[in-house]
Amino acid sequence: MKDENYYLKVSRYSDLEDKNERILYRFLEMLTGLISWSVLIFSILCSYFYPLVAACVIVVYAVYWFFRSIYFSIHLRSGYAKMKKSEKTDWLARLKELEPVDIYHLVVIPTYDESEQILRNTIQSIVKNDYPLDKIILVLAFEERAGGDAVQKANNLKQEFDSRFFKLLTTFHPKDIPGEIAGKSSNEAWATKVAKKEVIDKLNIPYEDIILTSLDSDTIVYPKYFSCLTYLYRTVDNPTRSSFQPVPLYINNIWEASPVSRIFAFSSTFWHTINQERPEKLVTFSSHSMSFQALIDIDFKQTNVVSEDSRVFWQCFLKYDGDYKTVPMYYPVSMDANAAPTVIQTAANIYKQTRRWAYGVENIPYFIFGFIKNKNIPMSKKIPMFIEMIEGKVSWAVAPTLIFLLGWLPFLLGREDFSQTVASYSLPLMLSKILTFSMIGLIGSAYLSILLLPPRPLEYNRSKILVFAVQWVLVPFTMIFFSALPALDAQTRLMLGKYMGFWPTPKFRHQSF
Repeated sequence: MKDENYYLKVSRYSDLEDKNERILYRFLEMLTGLISWSVLIFSILCSYFYPLVAACVIVVYAVYWFFRSIYFSIHLRSGYAKMKKSEKTDWLARLKELEPVDIYHLVVIPTYDESEQILRNTIQSIVKNDYPLDKIILVLAFEERAGGDAVQKANNLKQEFDSRFFKLLTTFHPKDIPGEIAGKSSNEAWATKVAKKEVIDKLNIPYEDIILTSLDSDTIVYPKYFSCLTYLYRTVDNPTRSSFQPVPLYINNIWEASPVSRIFAFSSTFWHTINQERPEKLVTFSSHSMSFQALIDIDFKQTNVVSEDSRVFWQCFLKYDGDYKTVPMYYPVSMDANAAPTVIQTAANIYKQTRRWAYGVENIPYFIFGFIKNKNIPMSKKIPMFIEMIEGKVSWAVAPTLIFLLGWLPFLLGREDFSQTVASYSLPLMLSKILTFSMIGLIGSAYLSILLLPPRPLEYNRSKILVFAVQWVLVPFTMIFFSALPALDAQTRLMLGKYMGFWPTPKFRHQSF
């Protein structure tokens, strides 16, 4: 008899046994890419055959994005203010005001080929937290395929930090397990199961008293992260049905990153800060935390998906009939900006990283199929989330190209009769003014990016701050070539059935801290 919750473990259409379900799921995999390509092709054709209509639509769309940028700007500043307030709050003191409960933290750090020093920096940041270390179980999750170097790193780090934590485990995820995609998700699932068997179950620690935190290998947790997280877990409604999302700041190596890398890093930081202000639309990303009980309920994370950090949210959302949420922490963790030894390699890595993030589009067929199968989730939740996710993914792939490039096509491709109209003269001016006003918002972004800078290393003089401000003129370029194009690439691959594997972002630092 087929398990009624079988749809929770589906990763792609070929996992389904029923022919009609496979056809449906395959169509859902194609849906977002089809919409994005249809918008772009329609814009080009309409610019030639109906240039006036195309020009009006594009101007209206630009106006929409102008007001949307204002909306985002307000949320960005509000989110930043709440983050700074959260950093100043004495979360441990607040926690002591509550009824005493032993909350343990299971911290899993999956790694492949990151340097020992990068891992050491991450562990040291955990050691510096104000939460009792005798309540932290740390798991360093290595890959067997990394070879003897990983074994050496594991031995060195365990010897150095073993006595600092309640428990410190080093695990080695076996290679070539059938049905698995080699990557963070499968490694993390393996490590978590080992911790459950060797520590949690042996000591009979209640699952609901354990918070699982997944950290990327380069993540630096700020000093009050675990006390803040524990306080939120203790005070939020239904904590076992909640994930907790900090604000990721991509600033660890920001001083040595290239201008394009810095723009990409700050843009990502700002986007996730904005999302903290929209909890009803917040989905887990990168480093995040959740109840260990929830992880048990969904039988651990999927091991054959690329976007595992957001997939686990959708698994829980479907498992609990929509009664699951992501709680914004308004507290930061910091990670590396995407940098490499050369500008060309940096550009290539940024493109690949964005494409991997954009491959989160694989969650759209997953949750739509789940919505169809799970009749207990109210339509009042299904419809808004469906619209938000589709609109967000399509806009990611087409909006920058539509506004900054294709927006001028009606005036370039339009027929002679259009070129002689008043509209052919006035609409480009209108579009230019709208974009100019939109770019004014970059001044605020430049100022905020300077406020987020870590202490300036001695080898960089103060004039570099001016470069940090001027670099924002590159935004249109980065939005098209390092945001829209890789997003469209990811959607196209899924649409064509050219499934992606997990690409680990190489970590590059000149300095440690």
